[in-house]
Amino acid sequence: MSQYAATVPVHERHRFDEAALDRLLRERLPDYSGSLEVRQFAGGYSNPTYLLRTSAPDGVDREYVLRKKPAGRLLASAHQVDREYRILKALEDSGLPVPRTVLFMDDGNPVLQQAFYLMDCVDGRIFHDAALPGVAPADRAAIFDAMNATLARLHALDHRALGLQAFERPEPFLARQIERWTRQYRAAQTDEIEAMERLIAWLPAHIPAFQPTTITHGDFRLGNLIIHPSRPEVAAILDWELWTLGHPLCDLAFNCMVYHIPEPPFGLRGADPRSLGLPTEDAYLEAYCRRTGLGAIDDWNFYLVFNLFKLAAIVQGVYRRALDGTGTNDEALKRRRSVRERAQIALGLIG
Repeated sequence: MSQYAATVPVHERHRFDEAALDRLLRERLPDYSGSLEVRQFAGGYSNPTYLLRTSAPDGVDREYVLRKKPAGRLLASAHQVDREYRILKALEDSGLPVPRTVLFMDDGNPVLQQAFYLMDCVDGRIFHDAALPGVAPADRAAIFDAMNATLARLHALDHRALGLQAFERPEPFLARQIERWTRQYRAAQTDEIEAMERLIAWLPAHIPAFQPTTITHGDFRLGNLIIHPSRPEVAAILDWELWTLGHPLCDLAFNCMVYHIPEPPFGLRGADPRSLGLPTEDAYLEAYCRRTGLGAIDDWNFYLVFNLFKLAAIVQGVYRRALDGTGTNDEALKRRRSVRERAQIALGLIG
Protein backbone atom coordinates (compact mmCIF):
# COMPACT_ATOMS: atom_id res chain seq x y z
CA MET A 1 0.00 0.00 0.00
CA SER A 2 1.81 3.10 -1.26
CA GLN A 3 1.95 6.20 0.93
CA TYR A 4 1.28 8.32 -2.18
CA ALA A 5 -2.33 9.00 -1.15
CA ALA A 6 -1.09 10.77 1.99
CA THR A 7 0.87 13.33 -0.05
CA VAL A 8 0.13 16.66 -1.72
CA PRO A 9 2.06 18.82 -4.21
CA VAL A 10 5.07 20.44 -2.54
CA HIS A 11 4.14 23.66 -0.74
CA GLU A 12 5.67 26.75 -2.31
CA ARG A 13 7.64 27.65 0.82
CA HIS A 14 9.10 24.12 0.99
CA ARG A 15 10.29 23.82 -2.61
CA PHE A 16 13.90 22.98 -3.38
CA ASP A 17 16.10 22.30 -6.42
CA GLU A 18 14.73 18.97 -7.60
CA ALA A 19 17.17 18.83 -10.51
CA ALA A 20 20.09 19.03 -8.07
CA LEU A 21 18.57 16.24 -6.00
CA ASP A 22 18.11 14.16 -9.15
CA ARG A 23 21.82 14.55 -9.96
CA LEU A 24 22.81 13.56 -6.43
CA LEU A 25 20.64 10.44 -6.48
CA ARG A 26 22.15 9.40 -9.81
CA GLU A 27 25.59 9.58 -8.17
CA ARG A 28 24.70 7.88 -4.87
CA LEU A 29 21.98 5.31 -5.56
CA PRO A 30 22.99 2.35 -7.74
CA ASP A 31 19.37 1.40 -8.53
CA TYR A 32 18.34 4.93 -9.54
CA SER A 33 17.77 5.93 -13.16
CA GLY A 34 15.72 9.11 -12.96
CA SER A 35 12.09 10.10 -13.56
CA LEU A 36 12.03 11.73 -10.14
CA GLU A 37 8.65 12.83 -8.77
CA VAL A 38 8.58 14.78 -5.51
CA ARG A 39 5.50 15.23 -3.34
CA GLN A 40 5.07 16.36 0.26
CA PHE A 41 3.39 14.54 3.12
CA ALA A 42 0.43 16.61 4.28
CA GLY A 43 0.84 16.01 7.99
CA GLY A 44 3.61 17.08 10.32
CA TYR A 45 4.44 20.34 12.05
CA SER A 46 8.20 20.09 12.45
CA ASN A 47 10.50 18.69 9.75
CA PRO A 48 9.14 18.87 6.17
CA THR A 49 8.83 15.33 4.81
CA TYR A 50 8.65 14.34 1.14
CA LEU A 51 7.82 11.24 -0.89
CA LEU A 52 10.23 10.57 -3.76
CA ARG A 53 9.11 8.26 -6.57
CA THR A 54 11.78 7.11 -9.02
CA SER A 55 12.28 4.55 -11.74
CA ALA A 56 14.90 1.84 -11.53
CA PRO A 57 16.92 -0.11 -14.16
CA ASP A 58 14.84 -3.22 -13.51
CA GLY A 59 11.68 -1.32 -14.45
CA VAL A 60 10.32 -1.35 -10.89
CA ASP A 61 9.50 2.03 -9.40
CA ARG A 62 11.08 2.86 -6.05
CA GLU A 63 9.69 5.09 -3.28
CA TYR A 64 11.80 6.89 -0.70
CA VAL A 65 11.05 9.36 2.07
CA LEU A 66 13.15 12.50 2.52
CA ARG A 67 13.22 14.38 5.85
CA LYS A 68 14.82 17.81 6.14
CA LYS A 69 15.08 20.75 8.47
CA PRO A 70 12.56 23.56 7.92
CA ALA A 71 13.74 26.87 6.59
CA GLY A 72 14.08 30.04 8.66
CA ARG A 73 14.99 30.78 12.28
CA LEU A 74 15.06 27.57 14.32
CA LEU A 75 15.03 26.96 18.06
CA ALA A 76 18.25 25.62 19.51
CA SER A 77 18.38 21.78 19.74
CA ALA A 78 15.25 21.41 17.57
CA HIS A 79 14.89 19.79 14.11
CA GLN A 80 18.01 17.66 14.47
CA VAL A 81 17.55 15.37 11.50
CA ASP A 82 21.14 14.20 11.96
CA ARG A 83 20.06 12.64 15.28
CA GLU A 84 17.10 11.01 13.54
CA TYR A 85 19.42 9.49 10.96
CA ARG A 86 21.82 8.27 13.66
CA ILE A 87 19.18 6.41 15.65
CA LEU A 88 17.59 4.85 12.56
CA LYS A 89 21.02 3.66 11.41
CA ALA A 90 21.74 2.20 14.85
CA LEU A 91 18.39 0.35 14.97
CA GLU A 92 18.50 -1.18 11.49
CA ASP A 93 19.74 -4.59 12.73
CA SER A 94 18.13 -4.47 16.19
CA GLY A 95 14.97 -6.34 15.28
CA LEU A 96 12.88 -3.25 15.91
CA PRO A 97 10.72 -2.23 12.91
CA VAL A 98 12.31 0.93 11.44
CA PRO A 99 12.79 2.12 7.84
CA ARG A 100 16.16 1.41 6.20
CA THR A 101 18.24 4.56 5.78
CA VAL A 102 19.72 5.29 2.35
CA LEU A 103 21.56 8.62 2.46
CA PHE A 104 22.45 11.50 4.78
CA MET A 105 23.66 15.00 3.87
CA ASP A 106 24.73 17.53 6.50
CA ASP A 107 24.08 21.29 6.67
CA GLY A 108 25.65 23.25 3.85
CA ASN A 109 25.18 20.50 1.27
CA PRO A 110 24.89 21.72 -2.36
CA VAL A 111 21.42 20.24 -2.86
CA LEU A 112 19.15 21.55 -0.11
CA GLN A 113 21.68 23.56 1.96
CA GLN A 114 20.10 22.17 5.13
CA ALA A 115 20.64 18.69 6.57
CA PHE A 116 18.43 15.92 5.23
CA TYR A 117 18.29 12.15 5.04
CA LEU A 118 16.68 9.60 2.78
CA MET A 119 15.06 6.33 3.88
CA ASP A 120 12.99 3.60 2.32
CA CYS A 121 9.25 4.17 2.13
CA VAL A 122 7.50 1.41 4.09
CA ASP A 123 4.16 0.18 2.79
CA GLY A 124 1.27 -0.03 5.19
CA ARG A 125 -1.42 1.89 7.00
CA ILE A 126 -1.04 5.06 9.08
CA PHE A 127 -3.91 5.78 11.45
CA HIS A 128 -4.07 9.41 12.49
CA ASP A 129 -7.30 8.89 14.44
CA ALA A 130 -6.68 6.99 17.68
CA ALA A 131 -10.26 5.69 17.65
CA LEU A 132 -9.38 3.63 14.53
CA PRO A 133 -12.62 4.27 12.60
CA GLY A 134 -13.30 1.67 9.93
CA VAL A 135 -11.30 -1.01 11.77
CA ALA A 136 -13.01 -4.02 13.35
CA PRO A 137 -13.03 -3.89 17.18
CA ALA A 138 -10.91 -7.06 17.46
CA ASP A 139 -8.29 -5.56 15.15
CA ARG A 140 -8.37 -2.30 17.11
CA ALA A 141 -7.41 -4.16 20.27
CA ALA A 142 -4.72 -6.09 18.40
CA ILE A 143 -3.22 -2.91 16.93
CA PHE A 144 -3.02 -1.29 20.36
CA ASP A 145 -1.44 -4.46 21.74
CA ALA A 146 1.12 -4.47 18.91
CA MET A 147 1.91 -0.84 19.68
CA ASN A 148 2.38 -1.73 23.35
CA ALA A 149 4.64 -4.68 22.51
CA THR A 150 6.76 -2.57 20.16
CA LEU A 151 7.33 0.09 22.82
CA ALA A 152 8.33 -2.60 25.33
CA ARG A 153 10.81 -4.02 22.78
CA LEU A 154 12.32 -0.58 22.25
CA HIS A 155 12.84 -0.07 25.97
CA ALA A 156 14.48 -3.50 26.30
CA LEU A 157 17.29 -2.64 23.84
CA ASP A 158 20.84 -2.16 25.11
CA HIS A 159 21.85 1.29 23.85
CA ARG A 160 25.55 0.62 24.44
CA ALA A 161 25.46 -2.56 22.39
CA LEU A 162 23.99 -0.42 19.59
CA GLY A 163 26.86 2.08 19.81
CA LEU A 164 24.82 4.92 21.30
CA GLN A 165 26.87 5.53 24.45
CA ALA A 166 28.01 8.90 23.07
CA PHE A 167 24.49 10.16 23.77
CA GLU A 168 24.72 9.44 27.49
CA ARG A 169 24.50 12.51 29.72
CA PRO A 170 25.69 12.87 33.32
CA GLU A 171 22.78 15.11 34.33
CA PRO A 172 19.56 13.46 35.62
CA PHE A 173 17.18 12.95 32.71
CA LEU A 174 13.95 14.30 34.19
CA ALA A 175 15.50 17.51 35.52
CA ARG A 176 17.24 18.04 32.18
CA GLN A 177 14.03 17.49 30.22
CA ILE A 178 12.01 19.85 32.40
CA GLU A 179 14.68 22.51 31.92
CA ARG A 180 14.84 21.87 28.17
CA TRP A 181 11.11 22.15 27.53
CA THR A 182 10.85 25.17 29.81
CA ARG A 183 13.60 26.78 27.75
CA GLN A 184 11.90 25.81 24.47
CA TYR A 185 8.61 27.22 25.72
CA ARG A 186 10.24 30.48 26.80
CA ALA A 187 11.97 30.85 23.43
CA ALA A 188 8.66 30.49 21.60
CA GLN A 189 6.41 32.23 24.15
CA THR A 190 4.00 34.82 22.78
CA ASP A 191 1.94 35.63 25.89
CA GLU A 192 1.68 34.56 29.53
CA ILE A 193 -0.35 31.47 30.36
CA GLU A 194 -0.89 31.05 34.11
CA ALA A 195 -1.29 27.25 33.91
CA MET A 196 2.10 26.92 32.19
CA GLU A 197 3.74 29.05 34.87
CA ARG A 198 2.30 26.78 37.57
CA LEU A 199 3.59 23.67 35.80
CA ILE A 200 7.05 25.20 35.41
CA ALA A 201 7.12 25.65 39.18
CA TRP A 202 5.53 22.27 40.08
CA LEU A 203 7.50 19.83 37.91
CA PRO A 204 11.04 20.34 39.32
CA ALA A 205 9.71 19.97 42.86
CA HIS A 206 8.05 16.58 42.24
CA ILE A 207 10.64 14.54 40.29
CA PRO A 208 10.41 10.82 41.21
CA ALA A 209 13.50 9.05 42.55
CA PHE A 210 13.09 6.11 40.12
CA GLN A 211 15.11 7.02 37.00
CA PRO A 212 16.15 4.12 34.75
CA THR A 213 17.73 4.82 31.35
CA THR A 214 16.63 3.33 28.02
CA ILE A 215 16.31 4.45 24.42
CA THR A 216 13.14 6.56 24.29
CA HIS A 217 11.30 7.67 21.17
CA GLY A 218 9.80 10.85 22.63
CA ASP A 219 6.77 10.92 20.31
CA PHE A 220 5.58 7.32 20.40
CA ARG A 221 1.93 7.26 19.31
CA LEU A 222 -0.31 5.55 16.81
CA GLY A 223 0.09 8.30 14.19
CA ASN A 224 3.87 7.72 14.11
CA LEU A 225 3.54 4.01 13.34
CA ILE A 226 3.05 2.24 10.04
CA ILE A 227 0.75 -0.75 10.53
CA HIS A 228 1.12 -3.74 8.21
CA PRO A 229 -1.22 -3.47 5.17
CA SER A 230 -3.41 -6.38 6.27
CA ARG A 231 -2.27 -7.56 9.71
CA PRO A 232 -2.37 -5.81 13.11
CA GLU A 233 1.43 -5.56 13.28
CA VAL A 234 3.79 -2.60 13.48
CA ALA A 235 5.75 -2.40 10.22
CA ALA A 236 7.78 0.72 11.08
CA ILE A 237 8.24 3.40 13.73
CA LEU A 238 8.50 6.90 12.25
CA ASP A 239 9.48 10.42 13.38
CA TRP A 240 12.47 9.98 15.68
CA GLU A 241 13.15 13.70 16.08
CA LEU A 242 12.68 13.64 19.88
CA TRP A 243 14.47 10.37 20.68
CA THR A 244 16.99 10.32 23.50
CA LEU A 245 18.43 8.14 26.23
CA GLY A 246 15.93 8.71 28.96
CA HIS A 247 13.14 7.50 31.20
CA PRO A 248 10.97 4.75 29.69
CA LEU A 249 7.93 5.80 31.74
CA CYS A 250 8.03 9.22 30.08
CA ASP A 251 7.75 7.40 26.74
CA LEU A 252 4.93 5.21 28.05
CA ALA A 253 3.06 8.19 29.48
CA PHE A 254 3.30 10.03 26.17
CA ASN A 255 1.91 6.94 24.45
CA CYS A 256 -0.98 7.08 26.96
CA MET A 257 -1.85 10.71 26.19
CA VAL A 258 -4.58 9.24 24.00
CA TYR A 259 -6.51 8.52 27.22
CA HIS A 260 -6.21 12.09 28.51
CA ILE A 261 -6.59 14.37 25.50
CA PRO A 262 -10.25 14.57 24.49
CA GLU A 263 -10.15 15.91 20.96
CA PRO A 264 -9.46 13.81 17.87
CA PRO A 265 -7.38 12.70 16.17
CA PHE A 266 -4.81 12.45 18.98
CA GLY A 267 -7.35 11.68 21.71
CA LEU A 268 -10.37 9.46 21.95
CA ARG A 269 -13.09 12.14 21.92
CA GLY A 270 -13.70 11.40 25.59
CA ALA A 271 -15.19 8.00 24.66
CA ASP A 272 -14.98 4.92 26.85
CA PRO A 273 -12.15 2.88 25.22
CA ARG A 274 -14.04 -0.36 25.89
CA SER A 275 -16.92 0.86 23.71
CA LEU A 276 -14.42 1.09 20.84
CA GLY A 277 -12.89 -2.32 21.50
CA LEU A 278 -9.73 -0.73 22.91
CA PRO A 279 -7.93 -1.50 26.16
CA THR A 280 -8.40 0.84 29.10
CA GLU A 281 -5.40 2.78 30.30
CA ASP A 282 -5.03 0.43 33.29
CA ALA A 283 -5.07 -2.63 31.01
CA TYR A 284 -2.56 -1.00 28.67
CA LEU A 285 -0.21 -0.28 31.59
CA GLU A 286 -0.59 -3.82 32.90
CA ALA A 287 0.38 -5.23 29.50
CA TYR A 288 3.50 -3.04 29.37
CA CYS A 289 4.51 -4.01 32.92
CA ARG A 290 4.03 -7.70 32.11
CA ARG A 291 6.24 -7.41 29.03
CA THR A 292 9.00 -5.44 30.76
CA GLY A 293 8.91 -7.12 34.17
CA LEU A 294 8.07 -3.82 35.83
CA GLY A 295 6.00 -3.87 39.00
CA ALA A 296 3.43 -1.27 39.96
CA ILE A 297 4.13 2.19 38.52
CA ASP A 298 4.58 4.83 41.20
CA ASP A 299 4.05 8.55 40.51
CA TRP A 300 2.20 7.81 37.25
CA ASN A 301 0.53 11.23 37.22
CA PHE A 302 3.94 12.95 37.26
CA TYR A 303 4.84 11.37 33.92
CA LEU A 304 1.47 12.33 32.47
CA VAL A 305 1.83 15.93 33.70
CA PHE A 306 5.34 16.18 32.29
CA ASN A 307 4.17 14.99 28.86
CA LEU A 308 1.23 17.38 28.78
CA PHE A 309 3.65 20.18 29.61
CA LYS A 310 5.99 19.00 26.84
CA LEU A 311 3.11 18.85 24.37
CA ALA A 312 2.07 22.38 25.31
CA ALA A 313 5.64 23.60 24.76
CA ILE A 314 5.84 21.85 21.38
CA VAL A 315 2.54 23.34 20.22
CA GLN A 316 3.73 26.76 21.35
CA GLY A 317 6.79 26.31 19.15
CA VAL A 318 4.62 25.23 16.22
CA TYR A 319 2.44 28.30 16.71
CA ARG A 320 5.46 30.62 16.90
CA ARG A 321 6.96 29.20 13.69
CA ALA A 322 3.60 29.70 11.97
CA LEU A 323 3.62 33.35 13.07
CA ASP A 324 7.15 33.65 11.69
CA GLY A 325 6.08 32.09 8.39
CA THR A 326 8.31 28.99 8.71
CA GLY A 327 5.76 26.48 10.03
CA THR A 328 5.07 23.36 7.94
CA ASN A 329 1.30 23.43 8.28
CA ASP A 330 -1.20 26.29 7.98
CA GLU A 331 -3.33 24.64 10.67
CA ALA A 332 -0.64 25.56 13.20
CA LEU A 333 -2.00 29.10 13.50
CA LYS A 334 -5.30 27.62 14.70
CA ARG A 335 -3.66 25.62 17.50
CA ARG A 336 -2.79 28.44 19.88
CA ARG A 337 -5.58 27.45 22.27
CA SER A 338 -4.12 23.92 22.55
CA VAL A 339 -1.23 25.22 24.65
CA ARG A 340 -3.61 26.44 27.34
CA GLU A 341 -5.81 23.33 27.05
CA ARG A 342 -2.88 20.91 27.53
CA ALA A 343 -1.67 22.88 30.55
CA GLN A 344 -5.14 22.87 32.13
CA ILE A 345 -5.47 19.09 31.73
CA ALA A 346 -2.10 18.72 33.46
CA LEU A 347 -3.19 20.88 36.37
CA GLY A 348 -6.25 18.69 36.78
CA LEU A 349 -3.99 15.66 37.29
CA ILE A 350 -2.00 17.44 39.99
CA GLY A 351 -5.11 17.91 42.11
